[in-house]
Amino acid sequence: MAAAADAVRRDGDALPLVAIEGLSKVYVRGDQVIPVLVDINLGVREGDYVALMGPSGSGKSTLLNLIAGIDKPSAGSIRVAGVDIARLSEADLAAWRAEHVGFIFQFYNLMPVLTAYQNVDLPLHLTSLSRAERRERVLTCLALVGLTDRMDHFPNELSGGQQQRVAIARALITDPTLIVADEPTGDLDRTTAEEILALMERLNRELRKTIVMVTHDPKAAEHAKRLVHLEKGVLVDA
Repeated sequence: MAAAADAVRRDGDALPLVAIEGLSKVYVRGDQVIPVLVDINLGVREGDYVALMGPSGSGKSTLLNLIAGIDKPSAGSIRVAGVDIARLSEADLAAWRAEHVGFIFQFYNLMPVLTAYQNVDLPLHLTSLSRAERRERVLTCLALVGLTDRMDHFPNELSGGQQQRVAIARALITDPTLIVADEPTGDLDRTTAEEILALMERLNRELRKTIVMVTHDPKAAEHAKRLVHLEKGVLVDA
């Protein structure tokens, strides 16, 4: 384990914000055991912007889901800000995700019956903030993504790029420790994709948000500070 710990350490002896050691993931289907990730060791520093790349089936989305606490590893540990999330119960893990992780998805995952304002406000209903405090946060996040004038519009009244901006505002609303993005520009045209990537780069640069992004697009990956490549579940370049 000492070698694994050394592999995730960066900047002297300081452990990174995300410290992954000896991580493996297998799926069992009947008598068949399918390895998806094999002995992954990876560190992500606070304020980093990492792009996970690899061919389809390489395990990059599985790794993102493990980092975000959506799934649990078969072996190894994932520490985020010192917490080994692999050891949390399902209830504690759900509470941890709500507080520490902001999600950005390829297809936005907005509630169609809620306005942009209501979609961004939704995660705050799990907090103890007052209505006035929630409103202040929502307006701040909508202003940050340039959508204050669209806050009363429903998702079907917004373009794809505007919907993704709403999703980014929602990801920011709880001031999460970590933002995870799964193909955030995969459903957008090139011009709109560049606008979204520029916004994410600004969040990293100006707000120091730590971002881990899965993408198959080399142009999208160029916006990250660091590339991590997976091949058949094995980390080949970090």
